Amino acid sequence: MAALTLTLTLTRLSSSSFNRISQRLSSRVQTNSHRLHQMATSSSPEVKQSEKIVAPYGSWKSPISADVVSGASKRLGGTAVDSLGRLIWLESRPSESGRAVLVREPERPEDEPVDITPKDYAVRTVAQEYGGGAFSVSGDTIVFCNYKDQRLYKQSLSSKDSAPTPLTPDYGGPVISYADGVFDARFNRFVTVREDRRESSINSITTIVTVGLDGKEIQEPEVLVGGTDFYAFPRFDPKGERLAWIEWCHPNMPWDRSQLWVGYISEKGEVYKRICVAGSDPSIKESPIEPKWSSKGELFFITDRKGGYWNLYKWVESSNEVVSVYSLDAEFSKPLWVFGMNSYEFIESHESKNIIACSYRQKGRSYLGILDDAQGSLSLLNTPFTDIDNITLGINCLYIEGASEVQPLAVAKVTLDDHRTKAVDSKIIWSSSPDCLKYQSYFSLPELIEFPTEVPGQTAFAYFYPPTNPNYQAPQGEKPPLLLKSHGGPTAESHGILNLSIQYWTSRGWAFVDVNYGGSTGYGREYRERLLNKWGIVDVNDCCSCARYLVDSGKVDGERLCITGGSAGGYTTLAALAFRDTFKAGSSLYGVADLNMLRAETHKFESHYIDNLVGSEKDYHDRSPINFADKFSCPIILFQGLEDKVVAPDQARKIYQALKEKGLPVAHVEYEGEQHGFRKAENIKFTLEQQMVFFARLVGNFKVADEINPIKIDNFD
Repeated sequence: MAALTLTLTLTRLSSSSFNRISQRLSSRVQTNSHRLHQMATSSSPEVKQSEKIVAPYGSWKSPISADVVSGASKRLGGTAVDSLGRLIWLESRPSESGRAVLVREPERPEDEPVDITPKDYAVRTVAQEYGGGAFSVSGDTIVFCNYKDQRLYKQSLSSKDSAPTPLTPDYGGPVISYADGVFDARFNRFVTVREDRRESSINSITTIVTVGLDGKEIQEPEVLVGGTDFYAFPRFDPKGERLAWIEWCHPNMPWDRSQLWVGYISEKGEVYKRICVAGSDPSIKESPIEPKWSSKGELFFITDRKGGYWNLYKWVESSNEVVSVYSLDAEFSKPLWVFGMNSYEFIESHESKNIIACSYRQKGRSYLGILDDAQGSLSLLNTPFTDIDNITLGINCLYIEGASEVQPLAVAKVTLDDHRTKAVDSKIIWSSSPDCLKYQSYFSLPELIEFPTEVPGQTAFAYFYPPTNPNYQAPQGEKPPLLLKSHGGPTAESHGILNLSIQYWTSRGWAFVDVNYGGSTGYGREYRERLLNKWGIVDVNDCCSCARYLVDSGKVDGERLCITGGSAGGYTTLAALAFRDTFKAGSSLYGVADLNMLRAETHKFESHYIDNLVGSEKDYHDRSPINFADKFSCPIILFQGLEDKVVAPDQARKIYQALKEKGLPVAHVEYEGEQHGFRKAENIKFTLEQQMVFFARLVGNFKVADEINPIKIDNFD
């Protein structure tokens, strides 16, 4: 089938006009998405309504098993292009205990991709705990951070069996990490963010350092920029004469307030002069991010100084002035949780203007655009995705990381026309789950819902997934149980994309809703800052309001409402169960039970994060579920990794013990070797199955179709 290509050219339109056109395009693309879904599912044998098996919600059989989900949980850790224009990507594999491997696109489409990373290595940095930006490519050279020892290694792509060679010293353990590095051709060195935990793992020292690339002798990296709490995005201009970077200080997170700096590089390779480009004016609340130099040496970046949305700007060096490139009530970037984000790319142009490929997010959907800086025009391109992450420039093409309602996380190669303004073709290069489309007739498509919050006139957003299985129907009059998910962060966002772990529930007869409570990203600074001083209140209220909205709409059973979440979402889960009576059971994955313990024991990056989210000492006590075990009144299951540096394992142990003593049904699962988030296939599978059978036994009123051996539930078995 020929690819659908929709292109709109918008020249100096008002935001309202642009929004109307965006909405029309969104509607057309979503319609096409549904058509493609219907076409794909029509190839499967249809079961007539009268022939469907009548069985209670939750008891339906589904081929989307926990094994399928855990096997499809490959993650993407970034993309780059080598000297031949072939794509290189970093994928983590649950089947290899979460090992992350660099893979190269094959020379011929019919061939298999080639692993670059030798078996004794894994590419992953633990800088700021969440990592990202673990590798960089320049020509035929890769520099990467090795997971086990956290040292930097150099590897040649031109030599087939080239073994990685270390670039940084061995400190006897993984006490120093590197991330977000770039090559400096002028001095044949690698410039990178370094997190030094030798003196303290809780109060590490972050700097921008230089690492020699000649490989003759391993030397201690030299500090190029230092003195503040955090750094990110070191980026050189084309001549290597200026370095841009982002920095921020406690108690701010990078999305609260940050600064963009430019340093001038001397003949000796040192920074001899600095200019703060954005973020120094206390009267302007902004968080600049993603600095990047054009081929002509102009500095572009993204910031939210006007209107509270992350938009594109550039720096006029001669007057030290910041000017807007394009304004829209949409987010052209996202919070800096991980290093190495890349939301826009400069496209080579034969004319004296900047052509920029960029993505933005508006009302729960992503768009890909080609921006003409000179004309101030933005052309929208059609892609296979409704959700876009990073962009990498290839030869006459763009590599786009993204997903859609029927497409799992993938990388698409979008080929551009000669003018670089239209997409003439697109194809999937990599997929986190290439085999999942055979289950397409079981997919539940998300519905973006907007529901009223407890604040009069204010609304919040969520993605609702109805129960979907072509072979089953529920008894007449029955309404499905609901599993509500509260996302982590809490400065993060749920996305309405294909997630097999959600489909695991919906294909068995559960309704599922993924909530973007107040404080979520993707809706501008004002929406994001609803949570300031109100974490544990706004998020909890919005989750409860969403569940009640679905009950009142007749879509779910009000007596079978369950809630789940991981990390900060686990905190919202526990807080909702302690301080509200909306839900009948809950599941917390590495969730926060004690806010004071989190503040005392978490890593440096987040050590002051919750100060802005919680408030006073009394609030820390009053919003910690562990202090109110007497208020819990329903069953809970807890899952925890024993190597978690963000939420200590004692948090789950304390809440488990308190609920056990209270006499509530409770179960507790600990995983050796797991950190903050589960990466091993067997643990992903076990967690999913045990949640399912836990809810079924305690609130579901049905028997699951799968053969699952349930763990012991205290105060129940």
